[in-house]
Amino acid sequence: MPVTVLLVDDEPLVRAGLRAVLEAQPDIEVVGEAADGAAVIPLVRQLRPDVVAMDVRMPLLDGIEATRALLRTVADPPKILVVTTFENDEYVYEALRAGADGFLLKRARPAEIVHAVRLIAEGESLLFPASVRQLAAEYGGGGGNRAARAALERARLTEREGEVLRLMARGLSNAEIAARLVVGTETVKSHVSAVLAKLGARDRTQAVITAYESGFVAPG
Repeated sequence: MPVTVLLVDDEPLVRAGLRAVLEAQPDIEVVGEAADGAAVIPLVRQLRPDVVAMDVRMPLLDGIEATRALLRTVADPPKILVVTTFENDEYVYEALRAGADGFLLKRARPAEIVHAVRLIAEGESLLFPASVRQLAAEYGGGGGNRAARAALERARLTEREGEVLRLMARGLSNAEIAARLVVGTETVKSHVSAVLAKLGARDRTQAVITAYESGFVAPG
């Protein structure tokens, strides 16, 4: 089954470019387009895409609010890939905090766009971990987020789960974590699932942001 994608951007040329790049791949299918975040929820309910590639800045409803609304109202929501012009942007970090799974630069090369969509759909790695670290360092409060610290304290991660979370924050995939810890991939998947459940995180990105904002992992 191909990875299905909904494109949401107020610039027709951006949507056309993304569509051309993605539909050139045999395992990716663009199932719809929208020009504003306000159209996302009805289209997601109708089309059930695996991934929503969504501009962070739009005139009526931006990508941050659209992400919040989508995750709040749609059961089993798709992965959300924020599309942005600037990498080091507070809007991007707020979108990630709101629940987006990763971000993609509009100037990215075709191969990078395809890789981002596939990686987000798989959900086993953190997209652009170095950039997420940089965003967390600038906008994450330097470990002083009380809610994040409280979430980490409530989680009571085991030593091994904490180790897995630190490796997740570095962007390692499940297979890479397994090799580093000399355990099986299924064991790592179990640890990752436990970390997400204990932190109340939707995905790896949200867990890593909590790790940074709580001070459990230093973003530098």
